[in-house]
Amino acid sequence: MKKLLFLVALILAGASQVRADEGMWLPSEILKKIKDIQSQGFKLSAEDIYSVNKSSLKDAVVRFGGGCTGELISGEGLLITNHHCGFGQIQSHSSVEHDYLKDGFWAMSRAEELPNPGLSVSFLEYMTDVTDEVLKGYKPKMTEEKRNEIIAKNTKKIEEKAINGNPNLRANVRPLYYGNQYFLFVYKVYTDVRLVGAPPSSIGKFGGDTDNWMWPRHTGDFSIFRVYAGEDNEPAAYSEKNVPYRPKRHFKVNARGIQEGDFTMVYGFPGTTREYLFSEAVKYTAHISNPHKIALRTLRLNIQKEEMNKDQAVRIKYASKQAGVANAWKKW
Repeated sequence: MKKLLFLVALILAGASQVRADEGMWLPSEILKKIKDIQSQGFKLSAEDIYSVNKSSLKDAVVRFGGGCTGELISGEGLLITNHHCGFGQIQSHSSVEHDYLKDGFWAMSRAEELPNPGLSVSFLEYMTDVTDEVLKGYKPKMTEEKRNEIIAKNTKKIEEKAINGNPNLRANVRPLYYGNQYFLFVYKVYTDVRLVGAPPSSIGKFGGDTDNWMWPRHTGDFSIFRVYAGEDNEPAAYSEKNVPYRPKRHFKVNARGIQEGDFTMVYGFPGTTREYLFSEAVKYTAHISNPHKIALRTLRLNIQKEEMNKDQAVRIKYASKQAGVANAWKKW
């Protein structure tokens, strides 16, 4: 599932019953919600969630790879994400002789941690509303094509200005609320990310894709990586001289567990939503679009399964691709 935006979703737990306070909020706008959140048991401030001037939870929550969420859990760059998010990297290091997908992998020392070319971890530097800048020059009577042309031109200028030639930064302007609002997201990107540990698929993928998109799930859906940096703690290409990244903020793992009625906040990069689809779009999705998508992926999965069952090397090579197809199949 592609995850594009950096949002906060809250489940506000009352003393006697758990209820969901529906919605997602940009962390930069959490101040509007903070009093309500605190009344439900949240013990931190809005600045603790999102701050540009001091360390905050945003510095411990990262975009892993192309769109997954990861969390820093140590002062030495240790990062935890989903097993399925690290699946491609686990597969890339696997072979018939060393089947880390099947048996799991655990680095017993820093020297055994495995590099992953092409993998990146992105830290949000800041976000800001740029709606007026994006729509500058647009007039209501313009055609949709002209509007898109203006938006593309303005977006490029905003992103280039935000990066200002810094190769370690990435800027993205994203539309929200069906193009009625635009936000600039600026990230610092680290590219030396090494695999530290992953459970065997019997744990990390327990229940397989039949259980995916279902709740509750009983899988140990996690994998562990470490972010490395240059000696100055800035992004650097892979090198044996690199050192573990020192995060501004990291989460502490609560070994005591949770209690009934605990406050819960989900912080990260969720997928897109279709909350405001009109009825005809829902009808089209349910009766035309989804059935076709399911049928095509059923065909692909059957072919892949047949070939993967014939040869263990083929099974390993196709594991990540097959998992991605199965993930979409179950979603639809």
